[in-house]
Formats: sequence, structure tokens, C-alpha cells
Amino acid sequence: MSNVVNWNDAEQDAFAGDLVTIFAYTTPAGGAVAIPVSPTGGVDRAAGEISVTTSLAFNRKLRHLLRDPRVAMAYHTREHGFASGDDFILAQGVATVPLEPSPARLAAIQPDMNRFLGAAPTGPVWDWLLREYHQQRVVIDITVRRVATWPALDGRGALRVTGEPWPAEAAAPQEPPAKGTAPRVDPAKLHKQIHKLPHQVIAFRGADGFPLVLPVRAAAPDSRGLRLEFAPGLLPEGGRRAGFAAHSFGPQAIGLATRWATGWLEVSGGEAYYAPHTSAGFVAPPIKTIQTFVNGVMAKQGIRRARRDGTLTELAALKSTTTR
Repeated sequence: MSNVVNWNDAEQDAFAGDLVTIFAYTTPAGGAVAIPVSPTGGVDRAAGEISVTTSLAFNRKLRHLLRDPRVAMAYHTREHGFASGDDFILAQGVATVPLEPSPARLAAIQPDMNRFLGAAPTGPVWDWLLREYHQQRVVIDITVRRVATWPALDGRGALRVTGEPWPAEAAAPQEPPAKGTAPRVDPAKLHKQIHKLPHQVIAFRGADGFPLVLPVRAAAPDSRGLRLEFAPGLLPEGGRRAGFAAHSFGPQAIGLATRWATGWLEVSGGEAYYAPHTSAGFVAPPIKTIQTFVNGVMAKQGIRRARRDGTLTELAALKSTTTR
């Protein structure tokens, strides 16, 4: 048990209480993807683990995790959940990815899911609609290697690190992509979609291969991309592939508004610009039944598609290869 990271009570409060966090993983090209998730209090302090559950219908992230299990979770909201405080907390670790649902494990986390997200509607139609969403899920356990905490949600203040030491040197700049670094998505359009979303982060691969997720704020764009505001010294100099995420949510994570992007981050002389290359997202109405209905339909369609096109078989083969 000597390798278990002993985080403090404030960090435990966030791990056990934040309603929506950012989950980040790396890409084969050396970038990172950042997506909002609801971990519903998934933490085992004694084991030094945090966890998040995901539907097998939304399996793209699982491919990346099987290829490189180094991940990060940013606890950065304190909104509508059960945690308090103003710390920005980044947990980095190694993910264990099961490809078969565990009914016992899913039953064990159901009370926390109800506590954070509210009880799902029931009845013959709802039970049929939500069958794949509830039953075709896996719990991803993350063995925490490092917890990095800044005393303010905007990343200002002295960094505190528990677990593996923070890399002595920042990640080296990366080679530009073959298609260039200029924006491929209209920065003005993207800014219009995100400027009212309160929670914004940038993610990229750190010097030791773990994703870094850091708070930023997108200001008015120009031809170079989104101009990012950030705490002094928070972002490393140079250019690199990076993911961006902006989101908002209401109680029980209802009324989601989410936009994420992949692209190129360039930092020079205290200025940072993000050139978006891809962008996606959605806005859900603040009505629980509608959001639940959409989740059920998407999960049902996603599982059927994964079975039809062989995705689940392909994931199993990839897992077998990576665990030899």
C-alpha cells in the first residue's frame, strides 16, 4: 500500500462531490481530448483510485484508453454538486478498462448515481428504452499517480503536488501537423458558441505522457484562433496539439451545454492562441425526461451499431493485444 497516493481532505471532498469534471486522454498523434463527464463520486481513498462510468455505446474513448491508459481528471466546478472550496484539482493516473459490464459493480454505484443525477424514470417503456444505457456500461478505475492542486479555480497560486513528482521540465514543443497549424474551424463561430459557457479548459500531453488539463478562458478571436486568457506561467511555451472543452450544466447535470475541440495551441511571451481543427458539441434542454430519452435512444443505437460493425469484437482484440 506504500504506493497509494495520500491526497488531503479538500481533494477528497472534490473527488467525492464534484458533479461534472473533465476527463482527458491522449491521441495517437500526441494530442489530447478533453470531455465533460459525471463521475458521481467515484473514489476509493484507501485504494488510491478514482473512477468514472461510461456506456459501451460511446466507445471511441475506450480505443484510446486501451492504446494508452494514462489519463487525467480535472475537478474544476464545485457547482450543483456536494463539494466546496475553490481549488482546481488535477488527478493523473492509469486507467483499467473492462469491456464487459459487471452487474454487481453497476448495482453498487447506483445509489451514488441516483444521488448525483436523480433517479431515472421507470416503467415498461422506460425500462426498455434505458436498458442499454444502464446495463451496457463499464466502470473505468483509475489508479492515481499524482494529484496536482492550485488554490484557485483559475489556476492561480502555488502548486501543491502529492504522489509522483511534477516533471522538472515542461513538455517540449511538438512538430506542427502536416496540414499546418492554422484554424480549420471558424474561430469566430466557435467563440460565439462558447463565450457564455463558464467552465473552460485546455488539455495536452505533459512531459511524462500524462494529459494535463488546465483552466483557461477564451477571449475574442482573430485569424490565429481563440486568444486564451490564463494564469501567469500556467501554460508552457511553444506549440503543441491540444484539446479544448467548454461546458455548463444545471442541477443533476440537466440542461447540458457542451463544446469540445481538437487543434493547435501556441504559447509565446505570455500570449496563447488556440487554432481549432475540429469541433463538436450539443445543447440539451433543461428538462430531465427529454435528456433521459435522448440518452436512451443514443445508447440503444450505439450498442446496435457497435455489434453490427464489429466494434466490440475489435475492442476485445485490442485489449488482448495490449495486455499480453
